[in-house]
Amino acid sequence: MPPISTEETPVAPTRAQPPRIGPFEPLIKQPVFRMLWSTWLVANICMWMNDVAAAWMMTSLTTSPIWVALVQSASTLPVFLLGLPSGALADILDRRRWLVATQFWLAGAAIVLCGAVVLDLMSAPLLLALTFANGIGLALRWPVFSAIVPELVPRTHLPAALGLNGLAMNASRIVGPLLAGTLIASAGSVWVFGLNAVLCVASGFIVLRWRREHKPNPLGRERLISAMRVGVQFVRQSQRMRAVLTRISIFFLHSTALLALLPLLARNLQGGGAGTFTLLLAAMGSGAIVAVLFLPRLRQALARDQLVIRGAMLQSGATAVMAVAPNAWIAVPAMFLGGMAWITVANSLSVSAQLALPDWVRARGMSMYQMAIMGASAFGAALWGQVAELSSLYISLGIAAVSGTACMLVALRYVTDGVGEEDDTSPARKGWAAGPPAEAPGEEGRVVITVEYMIDPARAAAFHIVMQQTRRARLGQGAIGWELLHDIAEPGRYVEEIVDESWTEHLRRFHRATAADMALRERRLAFHQGETVPVVTRYVVRR
Repeated sequence: MPPISTEETPVAPTRAQPPRIGPFEPLIKQPVFRMLWSTWLVANICMWMNDVAAAWMMTSLTTSPIWVALVQSASTLPVFLLGLPSGALADILDRRRWLVATQFWLAGAAIVLCGAVVLDLMSAPLLLALTFANGIGLALRWPVFSAIVPELVPRTHLPAALGLNGLAMNASRIVGPLLAGTLIASAGSVWVFGLNAVLCVASGFIVLRWRREHKPNPLGRERLISAMRVGVQFVRQSQRMRAVLTRISIFFLHSTALLALLPLLARNLQGGGAGTFTLLLAAMGSGAIVAVLFLPRLRQALARDQLVIRGAMLQSGATAVMAVAPNAWIAVPAMFLGGMAWITVANSLSVSAQLALPDWVRARGMSMYQMAIMGASAFGAALWGQVAELSSLYISLGIAAVSGTACMLVALRYVTDGVGEEDDTSPARKGWAAGPPAEAPGEEGRVVITVEYMIDPARAAAFHIVMQQTRRARLGQGAIGWELLHDIAEPGRYVEEIVDESWTEHLRRFHRATAADMALRERRLAFHQGETVPVVTRYVVRR
């Protein structure tokens, strides 16, 4: 009897009803998470300090709306361009060391900004270039931190942990601008960039205290290009990830109009200035913090899609109000509600993305999630800035408000993520009855695996549905080819053909299997009518 394939092993996942977790429980019960969360809070304070100082400095260098909006694009575009390589490296390398390196990069960028201001060399193009360099550090940092969080807390604590991350982001949205505004008004922008550098270095040394044990992959380190390819394939084959990326892209494409044009809106308000700009950002952060406290209760009462569409509608309403607000008395409540909408949508979709990703591809998947956010933000900032340039601030915000809700309704209607429980993405290595041969073949080349099934022709339609799900699973694990062959002479005989890049990649796919893959294997085998398990044959393509 041939060995049972790595493609074919049963272990049914077990699920328990998750307990209700308080919003601060991960901070109370997980000391390592508490330490890294504090670092995340400081890192985000630095980010907001830098963004506020750069945006305000740009208004002193030029009054053009497109140049001011491009500060937001320069900050977010690197995450779109470098997110996938960064995510692949975070899955391959020691995540602790990678996180430390990103903090020191950000400190270096802040030091260069200080030097340019002190030497009076700053110009609008140079400011954009240095903001872009700072964005590179953000692009390198975000995927690794996102991948670390699920390994620090139990799965049941993950929504609360991600909510706390959102709270840190929005608390920093208050503290960072207030601190930056105070320093700009009293000492100048150079002190903002200097403090930013000091805090980034301190955060790096705090992370060095974390004694995380890096476990190298027994099959060796993946090649970067191959790791990126597999990450893209997984997301392409995951219906849930495709739906999440579509929705988060639509939301940030439209919601970024408010943030990108906020410096100019603050100037145009009655008595507006740097203090007004800081106040509006603080109001948005306060709204997000209040929303985080109520998110556990909201998740109990409403489905994720309901939270997303209501959050998008609330964001559109806040944007529309800001388009016509004459003073801070009206603008501040609108920004408060906008912050509530922002964290509700972002947290709901972030939790869905984390639960859809196995640990082996988590950093790559979350990097693509962040790429969707930052790519949509960068494009949206340039788009709405150009619309404002051609028409007015108020028309640009009005169009963003109307189209934001309309596009989200279309996405929820036509880009579905399936119905039912989340897949169990826990590793499923235990329970394999047998694996591939212990020794690699003597030849190098692509590996072709065939699995032969004998089924009842009357059940062919149902079998085809399961095999399409199998195709997505195989390709998502890294296979480079998949076909289902039907024997014309024998209608009940089907042959599944899978192609792997190499023998090592074939073994990697074995190690990447999850409990959900096991459950899918059981469904496949339920159709098989042979006296033995399906016959598995492996070939090596001769060069």
